[in-house]
This record gives sequence, structure tokens and C-alpha cells, in this order.
Amino acid sequence: MNSKKVDADIELKVVLVGESGIGKTCIIRQYLEKQFDPNTQTSMPGTYLHKFLNVNKKKISLDIWDTAGQETYKSIVKNFYKNVSIGILVYDITLSESFQQLKDYWYEELVSVNDDSMVLAIVGNKSDLMENEAVSQQEAEEYANNVGAVFQLTSAKENFGIEELFENCTKKYLEKNYSKQNNQKKGQTFLKDKKDEKKKNCC
Repeated sequence: MNSKKVDADIELKVVLVGESGIGKTCIIRQYLEKQFDPNTQTSMPGTYLHKFLNVNKKKISLDIWDTAGQETYKSIVKNFYKNVSIGILVYDITLSESFQQLKDYWYEELVSVNDDSMVLAIVGNKSDLMENEAVSQQEAEEYANNVGAVFQLTSAKENFGIEELFENCTKKYLEKNYSKQNNQKKGQTFLKDKKDEKKKNCC
């Protein structure tokens, strides 16, 4: 995986969270290396690498953190939840418990230590095993809509939906935050102009 740092206009911290064995590391490897290894080992928490995108004429650095989902690591990975730009909550579509844990634990962990500038994504991985689906797409999409998250089905094995996931989340982050900042700047300029106009009229 490429971990070389280059100059970027904007750096975004991206974390993938969810239970162990649902394919978070496989998603990252497929996105960065176009490789799939079914024997990929569970990652130790704190591993991060970079991906660079050009969006709206800006060079974006995605600093992608691969956290482990095992219970023994949960107290450690909390340190990596803060200052997140894009939080990707992953579940296995064939394991209903992984989706329940996403709602009961992982969602709360992310939102409790980040502000509303963060973009969330609900990701159903292993879509190549749709015949064994235990969590319906409709149920997951409804939950994503309720929490204001992007929804995406992915397959790390077949490289399905992964590029779209990261690109859509990045675009949503820029629209959500940079549009807001631009509107604030416009508002500040308007107020400044009004003040200047009053000063001119008072003399």
C-alpha cells in the first residue's frame, strides 16, 4: 500500500469501523491496491495509508485508518475516532449481528466524539454473497437515511461499489463543509459591506 505523503489542498481523516472479520481491511486493500486476499489478517489498530483524489479542482488526501473490530481492541481504537472527516461503518450482509453492533455500538462511538462536519457511510460488504443475505438492503438503507448517512453495498472480492463509496463520501464532505464555509464567508462579507455603508452614511 502506498503510504507516501505528498502536498494536498485538503486532508481528510477516514476511518473504517465494525466487527472483526467483515472485510474492512479487504475493502481498503481493494481500493488502494486492486487486490483481494481472502486470508487477509485482522489489522492491528492504528494502521493508516493515503489515497489521493482530484475533486472539484482540489487535491484531496484521504488518510485511511484501518481499525480492528475485535473486543480486545475496542478501548485502544477509541483514540482513533476523534477528528474524523469520513466515518465508514461496515457490516457483513450475511451476519445480522454485525449490523446490530453497527447500530448499537459503532455508530455511537463515532458520533459521540465528532461534530456534525463528519460524513457517515453505512456499508454492506460481501454483496457477492447476496443469496445468503441476512440484512435486507431496504432495512440498511432506511437506517442510513435516518442517521443522514451515505449507503453503499460493496464486495471487496469483486471490487464492487468501493470506488464509488470513497468518491461519494469525499464529494459529500466537500459539499457539506466547504459550501457551508463559503456561505458563511459570503454572509460575513455582506455584513461587513453593510457596516461600511453605515459608516459612510453617518458622516
